[in-house]
Amino acid sequence: MLFINTRPRDRADALTREICKQGIDVLDVPLLHLESVALSEQLTQQFHALPQANIIIVVSPTAAKIGLSYLAQVFQETPQLESIHWIAVGAKTAEVLKAAGINAHIPKVETSEGMLELPILKQASIQSIAFWRGEGGRQFMMSHLAQKNINIINMILYKRSLPRETVTSFQHVAEILKQYHQKIYVCISSEASWLNWLNLLKHDLDVVSKCHYIVLGARLHSIVAKNIPLEKILLASNLKANELGSLMQQ
Repeated sequence: MLFINTRPRDRADALTREICKQGIDVLDVPLLHLESVALSEQLTQQFHALPQANIIIVVSPTAAKIGLSYLAQVFQETPQLESIHWIAVGAKTAEVLKAAGINAHIPKVETSEGMLELPILKQASIQSIAFWRGEGGRQFMMSHLAQKNINIINMILYKRSLPRETVTSFQHVAEILKQYHQKIYVCISSEASWLNWLNLLKHDLDVVSKCHYIVLGARLHSIVAKNIPLEKILLASNLKANELGSLMQQ
């Protein structure tokens, strides 16, 4: 059995170690590289608008780190944000916020759909929500909330791209996958990572079809199902090693 860990390099190491402890072979193939965007005039204005928001949604540990850093740069004194509710997509994101003294709500399922089920987002009094996010992410959730006439402060803090080292080494990776005769499980945590995977293997579609896929959330499940038979797709509610290991060994 082989697990393809596609998480960004700075998030992959701990997951790889824990999966290996379960006796599963792991191959690290990061499909996303996250790079902060400059603190522009527009982004600065958005930070100044934060005290008017009812909720701040932080989509990743990277968004939390960059957002907190820029928040300190924009304000000489910490702004009054005590009345604002914070939502963290996942425990790792919540840990970054907690280290800064911020307690956040965490959805049971670490996806946009999971966040929309939080009671705090169903309150009629919500007028403005800020997103700390990466380029291209969380479009579904922002669109859903905007349809409720909620003002969205769309704060893009980082760019996502396919890592250069993955591109240069992928021919070797593809050969390993072609010759591997046991089950291969690929972790797919976002639509962007799925599209990068398909692009890398556009000339090796037999490799795409031989793999099994562990996907995060129902919406991503439906996206992957456009290319992959349902029996080869496993639905995960989070990316913790114990859940992923259980799915692979069931």
